[in-house]
Amino acid sequence: MAARRRGRRKAWAVVIGVSVVLALVSYLAVRLIRSTTPDGCTAHGPDGTTVTLDLDQASHATTIAAVAHARGLPERAVTIALATAIQESKLHNLTYGDRDSIGLFQQRPSQGWGSPAQIRDAVYASGKFFDALVKVPDYLGLPVTVAAQQVQHSGYAEAYAQHEGMAATLAHVLTGREGPGLSCTVSGADPTPSDAASGAAGTVSEAGDGGGVAAAVRREFGGAPAARPASGGGSVSYPIATDQVSTGWSLALWLVCHATELHATSVTFDGRRWSSTASDRGWTHVAPDPGRTGTLAVALG
Repeated sequence: MAARRRGRRKAWAVVIGVSVVLALVSYLAVRLIRSTTPDGCTAHGPDGTTVTLDLDQASHATTIAAVAHARGLPERAVTIALATAIQESKLHNLTYGDRDSIGLFQQRPSQGWGSPAQIRDAVYASGKFFDALVKVPDYLGLPVTVAAQQVQHSGYAEAYAQHEGMAATLAHVLTGREGPGLSCTVSGADPTPSDAASGAAGTVSEAGDGGGVAAAVRREFGGAPAARPASGGGSVSYPIATDQVSTGWSLALWLVCHATELHATSVTFDGRRWSSTASDRGWTHVAPDPGRTGTLAVALG
């Protein structure tokens, strides 16, 4: 009997040991997959189309959409602006270009678009583009490439048309029409100085600065609901009216695409949550909180 009991104990020890090893291997495999998953964002359009951007491109795309929102401009205006920026800079805030062209839209200081520092400010540059676009007669009814050319006066007048599909998908998603239609994978690395200087990070003084995040939202997003302190150090939340769910999602996606420079660790809205520590899982379902219905919550690290 004693020998039989010792045999059982050895068998259980083997089972437990194998289980521990398998759990460790599984854990390390998940960590390896997450560590090798490239940073970036993917937007899913209504017709099954997808658009993949790096974090720098995604942050600038959402800034363009946010500035359009602040001005009350329609989705079509966002499509035109995005198609233009994709053609001119591939959605990167360039420090160089043809002659003195710089920035997202390759605007030229010598042509009255502003100083080099102003044009390198993505919010300013987007605003100047929209200033010119709304002056184009019937711009909403024009083909994208025609409307863009009326603003840009490019030597390649037809070039903008090739980016219309990508721009339209992004515009539809970034204006909140697809809810959690975009998600980003982040490693937690700090943005490069050039990206930080030209983006939302310029208004964030330190990690966990809820006031800085609110200021960044106001500067880019304009008429977003007023921020209020949320539970937790430095976190903020935004009340979203039931008839403004698309606005809530537009702001939520903006926050995710700027999460690294804003030090946002999670964004929660409409029963879904994106977390920087599990960003490869995208927007996960969360249990509804009756006390936070209609609230967009941002947790800061």
